[in-house]
Amino acid sequence: MDVQLHRLLLPPLLFLLSWPFLLRDGGRSPAAPPDLHPVVLLPGHVCSQLSARLTDEYEPPATAPPAICGARKGEGWFRLWENHTALQDPALLPCYADQLRLVYDPAARDYRDADGVETRVVSFGSTSDFGSDNPAIKNDCMRMLVDALEGVGYRDGENMFGAPYDFRYAPAPPGQPNLHFSGFVSSLRRLVERASERNRGRPVILVGHSHGSLNAAAFLNQNTLRWRRRYIKHFVMTSMGAGGAVGSLKTLASDTGNVLSGNTSRSFASVFLTLPSPEVFGHAPLLITRARNYSAYDLPEFLAAVGFSDDEVAARYRARALPAALNVFRAPLVPMTCINAVGGAPTAEKLVYWDGDFSAEPEVVYGDGDGTINLASFLALDTVIGGDPDQEYYKSILIPNTTHSGIMKVGFALQRVVGEILEASRR
Repeated sequence: MDVQLHRLLLPPLLFLLSWPFLLRDGGRSPAAPPDLHPVVLLPGHVCSQLSARLTDEYEPPATAPPAICGARKGEGWFRLWENHTALQDPALLPCYADQLRLVYDPAARDYRDADGVETRVVSFGSTSDFGSDNPAIKNDCMRMLVDALEGVGYRDGENMFGAPYDFRYAPAPPGQPNLHFSGFVSSLRRLVERASERNRGRPVILVGHSHGSLNAAAFLNQNTLRWRRRYIKHFVMTSMGAGGAVGSLKTLASDTGNVLSGNTSRSFASVFLTLPSPEVFGHAPLLITRARNYSAYDLPEFLAAVGFSDDEVAARYRARALPAALNVFRAPLVPMTCINAVGGAPTAEKLVYWDGDFSAEPEVVYGDGDGTINLASFLALDTVIGGDPDQEYYKSILIPNTTHSGIMKVGFALQRVVGEILEASRR
């Protein structure tokens, strides 16, 4: 097994001197290298755009004016996420939150849209809609990576493709119904095969950021080894560890705030997937109160304490979310490079709610990580994936002095990501 653990970053000046393709001449990109393998990009959480339409079955929430929330019935598709206008309008926000929520159907044992709401992902197959519709936000999500890849010869729809996804859903373990994510896996499989066919049969490089990395890992492990070896050249995973993050507990602790930190986000299947894993965080106290502490093994009790009062939710966490999280990060048995940031921002390691009021702002004990994911979760990749004797090639890179989103935005970090993609293409 060829395992490489890299902990140093190429000095920025040396890197610039070795990367002439990053220097534009009058806005013109250099000719594409002749042997580029196609890439498929999976953006981070909430970076994909969603459209919705309302049917006659839709009933507006009692807390919102029916005339406003039901105004789009029968009018076709409209932007659901990200809808900057609705997020800024107090009259529209309750409608927006209601139409974005998911419903867990106990009979089907699966998640679905709310009654009367139909949704779809915008521009699957393309990188054109990775950004925000907020004019104040520019080059967010993977836009700067797309620009950098175009600078080395990649072109959207030719040898570069996007796999946006509905961030509300999540993989489920074997034996659990999972209609929506299974549909995503099928669509991504067809996209990878089409990308290979358009590029003389060359296998594809998958590149994921944050939650997109998690979905890519789940996708790989839901395809046969024979298929992976035929169609996947390399998997470049950025800003995602194998053990979740302590900071996700803070998001669940309070049911107030914006549309994605309150009851709407609590309805998502994905809300449980990045909770701290017992396999990585063990019995160490992660949430501290006067009455008791909570470790990663105590998360069902924590869910009850923060208002998930239905015993079925805790059972669903044990039966669905936790096994899915543990199952995602099996070694994919394709060449793999993990790129993560450290030391760029304090990362929550323990949350102190001394009076037991989870709606209050906690005292936070910080440690190392990328500002979102803990260092322990990154290091676990070296054991879970790099330690598997059947994983033939595994490379781990920790880039200092940048952050979770900085991997996709900060010059020296972005250059390293592009460099690893090109190295994977040459291998």
